[in-house]
Amino acid sequence: MTEYGKPLEPTQTTIPGLVVWELPLHGDSRGWFKENWQREKMTAAGLPDFGPVQNNISFNDAVGTTRGIHAEPWDKWVSVATGRIFGAWVDLREGSTFGAVYTTELDPSRAIFVPRGVGNAYQTLEPNTAYAYLVNDHWSPDAEYTFLNLADESAAIAWPIPLADVEISFKDRAHPRLSDVVPMAPRKMLVIGANGQLGMALRAEFGDSAHIEYATRDDLDLASAELTSARRWRDYGVIINAAAYTAVDRAETAEGRADAWAANATGVGALARIAAENAVILVHVSSDYVFDGSCDRPYREDDPLSPLGVYGQTKAAGDIAVTTAARHYVVRTSWVIGEGGNFVRTMVSLAERGIDPKVVDDQIGRLTFTSDIARGIRHLIESGAPFGVYNLTGAGEPTSWADIARAVFTLTGHDPERVTGVSTKAYFASATAPVAPRPRNSVLEIEKLATTGLVPTDAHDALREYLAAR
Repeated sequence: MTEYGKPLEPTQTTIPGLVVWELPLHGDSRGWFKENWQREKMTAAGLPDFGPVQNNISFNDAVGTTRGIHAEPWDKWVSVATGRIFGAWVDLREGSTFGAVYTTELDPSRAIFVPRGVGNAYQTLEPNTAYAYLVNDHWSPDAEYTFLNLADESAAIAWPIPLADVEISFKDRAHPRLSDVVPMAPRKMLVIGANGQLGMALRAEFGDSAHIEYATRDDLDLASAELTSARRWRDYGVIINAAAYTAVDRAETAEGRADAWAANATGVGALARIAAENAVILVHVSSDYVFDGSCDRPYREDDPLSPLGVYGQTKAAGDIAVTTAARHYVVRTSWVIGEGGNFVRTMVSLAERGIDPKVVDDQIGRLTFTSDIARGIRHLIESGAPFGVYNLTGAGEPTSWADIARAVFTLTGHDPERVTGVSTKAYFASATAPVAPRPRNSVLEIEKLATTGLVPTDAHDALREYLAAR
């Protein structure tokens, strides 16, 4: 029996994500006590915050009771309340470790975290053994399960008591061999806004894997009352929200204001609730417009939100909503360039048609190409970066819109002197429709992103490559 108060001790196994934990026990003449599941301590020690919703106990009278091998589409925290077991786990997930086996004994002083898709089996070594497990989804007949025969020759599990000498259920005896098992696919990923500039870049980044879904606004209405039941959300591991209302000036009108709030705030809030309730990672793309641009340095992720116009206000509200989901990445970006109509293509067209543009020169920022945003989102998800807010823009020296226009002219073989810089006020002086206020300083600090191991492409280099590929 271990000493009460001793730190939790995790041990990695040969199966990725399958981790054995030594649990401190406090014993005296009356018996013992243990904290079988203590979220704060265990997550601090490295256990995933997997969000259990159900606690099950299997009581076994006799020595040699053998059950499994079952892989479910949820995570498990397996422990023993009384008695002792020989446990066996087989990786039944898609991937290079499919078929890997790990075995060990568990008693009340040990537990094991079993990730989704890893087959679980045990054999009791003492009478009156109580086998307990927390799971992070409710059992459902509609869920996808994967089973493996206890006597599979490829797994070759060295059961302490031969299977011929123990009682096994008919169902467990009928499970398929490893060669006939269909590996469990990973949790699904849903990309919302798949027909937009960023959505197309995300398609290019992630491809057409079977577990990735792409949805447009027509496919999935975030403002719908049926959103909660639109999918079996527990089957999803990641939702990337690349959809937004981006008509900045139109958002200043009565109709546009309602549409902007519905898409950028109300709908995002609904996604955040779904993510929180189903332990889904929510990736949300935000904007420099959540700041007023008055800061004399690059904006950091923890700077107070201070939006000027309706669009910025709705994006700020969406950011706040997303942070209510424990597993979230708010990816804040600016001056986005991708496929379709954009500032760079407009400047190319003007240059080629002999038109000399007037371009704003008192707004400062960095271009950000959608391919870099998509790459950054993938990096955050796959690297397991700490959840939170990350600025993600092009790197390099900040410039004005007029500077960028001149660079476009130069890189396409035209005279940059044809571009005339003007103030924001002068540029919009003759506007008859509502004009949204723009932040003068849109420069975002990107050092936090670099701490995760990703350095964005220099904005000027990315511009050169973008123009060369057109």
